[in-house]
Amino acid sequence: MELLKVGDKVYNTKQNGFNDFVRYSFSEVVRVTKTLAVLKNGIRLVNRPEISYITESIGFSVSRQRGVHWHLVSLQAIRNAQIENEKIRAHDWFESKEFSLKEKQFIYKMFKDLKDKN
Repeated sequence: MELLKVGDKVYNTKQNGFNDFVRYSFSEVVRVTKTLAVLKNGIRLVNRPEISYITESIGFSVSRQRGVHWHLVSLQAIRNAQIENEKIRAHDWFESKEFSLKEKQFIYKMFKDLKDKN
C-alpha cells in the first residue's frame, strides 16, 4: 500500500456501542510531511499504512491515538455512509415527531396492510 499524498480522500467511522449508528467523517489530505499526513479538518495521521480490523483491512492511525484509523475513500464506503445517514435521519425524525392519534392509526393501518399482503 502506498503512502498518503496531498488530495487523497479519507474517512473514519465512529460508533458509541453496538446499538448506536455508525457515523462517518470524511476529509482530505492537505499537507504531507516525512512521517505525517495532515487532513483538512486538522487531524494528523501517521503516514504509514497498517493493518486495521475496524472498517477496512488497511488504515492510517491518528497520531498519538493508535487505535483510531482513517481509511481511503471507496465507492462502497460512500454508499455505506449514505445508507447509514438515511437510517439516522429516519430515527431522528421518529424521535422528534409527536404523533396524533389519527397519525398513529394511519401508520398502524399501513403496517397492517403491508403485513397482510405478505
